[in-house]
Amino acid sequence: MPGLGPRTLARAAAGFALGLALWWGATPWYDRLLAGAAEPVVRFLERPAATRLYAEGREIVIDRSDFPSNSARPGLPADDLTFNVGLFVALAATVRGLARDRGPGRFLLALALLFATHAAAVVVNVEFLYATQLGPWSEAHYGAAARNFWGTAAHFYRVVGIHAVALLLWWGLLRGEPAPSPDSGRAGSWRGAGRASRRRGRG
Repeated sequence: MPGLGPRTLARAAAGFALGLALWWGATPWYDRLLAGAAEPVVRFLERPAATRLYAEGREIVIDRSDFPSNSARPGLPADDLTFNVGLFVALAATVRGLARDRGPGRFLLALALLFATHAAAVVVNVEFLYATQLGPWSEAHYGAAARNFWGTAAHFYRVVGIHAVALLLWWGLLRGEPAPSPDSGRAGSWRGAGRASRRRGRG
């Protein structure tokens, strides 16, 4: 993080608070977007395509047309997959000059990529639930290799990926070079003037 001074830390804290508020308040609406983006991918991966995803409260409900009509529908707590919004906004807040030049475009691109990783995390966790949590149905539809793959992917995202994504987006798209401080410009001008005066004195 560039220059861990008091101002940078204050910006990071304010950004984290803002990101946390946005994440908490927008989750029900955001979950609807995630369900709409993830459902076609899940249906593409399965034969026959039977999955329906919809948001209810703070969960994404997983339904299938081949489930018994009287069986409970599992819910996926999407909050667990998207809380890195707070970390990402905190890191973005430390970038000086983010509102200038190409900064807004880079920030919007980073948000789009963050959304894509959240949608991918929903897909992975739906497949993880299918592969490991539905007893005989899981064993009948998923082999050992598939269960290991989806299990590893789901746990990796929750333990490492959710934090790494926010850091990589900040590092790769937003960080940039720190803006020069006002003092550095004045110091440079003063040194330049001093050299010029010495040259004139020697003449």
